[in-house]
Amino acid sequence: MISYRQPGVVLTDRRFTVPLDHSDPGGEQIEVYGREAVATSRAGEELPWLVYLEGGPGFGARRFVGTEAWLGRALRDYRVLLLDQRGTGRSTPANRQTLPLRGGPREQADYLAHFRSDSIVRDCELIRPQLTGGAPWTVLGQSFGGFCAVRYLSSAPEGLAAVMITGGLPSLDAHADDVYRAAYPRIERKVAAHYARYPQDVERARAIAAHLAEHRPESAGHRLTPEGFQSLGIMLGSGSGSHQLHYLLENAFVRTPGGTELSDAFQEAIRTAASFAGHPLYAVLHEAIYGQGERPTAWAAERVRAEFPQFDAATALAGDGPVLFTGETIHPWHFDVDPALRPLRETAELLAQRTDWPALYDPERLAANEVPVAAAVYHDDMYVDTEESLRTAAAIQGLRTWVTNEYEHDGVRAGGPRVLDRLLALVRDEA
Repeated sequence: MISYRQPGVVLTDRRFTVPLDHSDPGGEQIEVYGREAVATSRAGEELPWLVYLEGGPGFGARRFVGTEAWLGRALRDYRVLLLDQRGTGRSTPANRQTLPLRGGPREQADYLAHFRSDSIVRDCELIRPQLTGGAPWTVLGQSFGGFCAVRYLSSAPEGLAAVMITGGLPSLDAHADDVYRAAYPRIERKVAAHYARYPQDVERARAIAAHLAEHRPESAGHRLTPEGFQSLGIMLGSGSGSHQLHYLLENAFVRTPGGTELSDAFQEAIRTAASFAGHPLYAVLHEAIYGQGERPTAWAAERVRAEFPQFDAATALAGDGPVLFTGETIHPWHFDVDPALRPLRETAELLAQRTDWPALYDPERLAANEVPVAAAVYHDDMYVDTEESLRTAAAIQGLRTWVTNEYEHDGVRAGGPRVLDRLLALVRDEA
């Protein structure tokens, strides 16, 4: 183990060996990385553990500098493990470069079927006794990390002292079709709010989409398309995302000797925002996290989008309507335009057609839950449906909710100590 310091915190790199397939504990092993954080002033103390599960899927735990955001509040009471879930961050990687080591698309898909919340929770249960000596620990789950936390409550509640969830209460029984059928109207509301705030962006977005439809430029191998441009709407789900999108659009075009063109800076900004190079599992496993039973996810976001023709850029450009942004949806064309995903197209197709997903949640066990649980539910969360979140909250015995419109989906980052304080009060029954 290697320890080092940042202002106010001692950090330690920790690595754990876990089975790829937990039903075969003696089989292939992979590595999971976690960064331990403890307040400098409490480094020598015996403290309870809190494990942080990042949103995603496909993202490693946030890289904090010192005690910023919510971490400083957590370190007052806990020793924290910032876990890079399997396949992410410094854990054994899973991407276009490494997956061919598995074999062809079929072998890659079978491998990635072990990278959902059920496996992540079993990783946690192997790691926990190595750190706590067997004592239960507290889980803080953001977004998909909250999905993992609900799986934890379903499968291994004995490992939990308390659970805090931010913007991450999943539906217990919805198919991916249901998830996206509820998502598109939420996205449309966010787009309408953005255009109401920045009405000048309506024509800017139309002009950009029209240019992309005609010219189809490339930036570092990434094909820039109207649909890819629309997907920048994922920014609208964060607290400052609307403003960031506006600033991105305002300098899209430059005059050149050959006429008006998209600026290099704009094309690079689109490519950077739209690329999955840093988090390919977000795209490859995005719909698989909803898979339960024999019904395939079958590119649910793409199929359901046909029910909302107002999102079709070509139709909007043929008329005088606004080009609607999308977000939090993955489509087959992502695997055609993005060089980080292109080699994984057939692998993603096999996952989309898979019909043997095990159930993720146990409604009976959740109804009898005895673990203190608190969840922040954001009133108009673009990424996770509020109505379904509250339905799940009602199905977990003893779960206490804080429903707020003060923050967007990234509230645990934007609100930091205040959000964590509120959840800690709820799980400790101090509210």
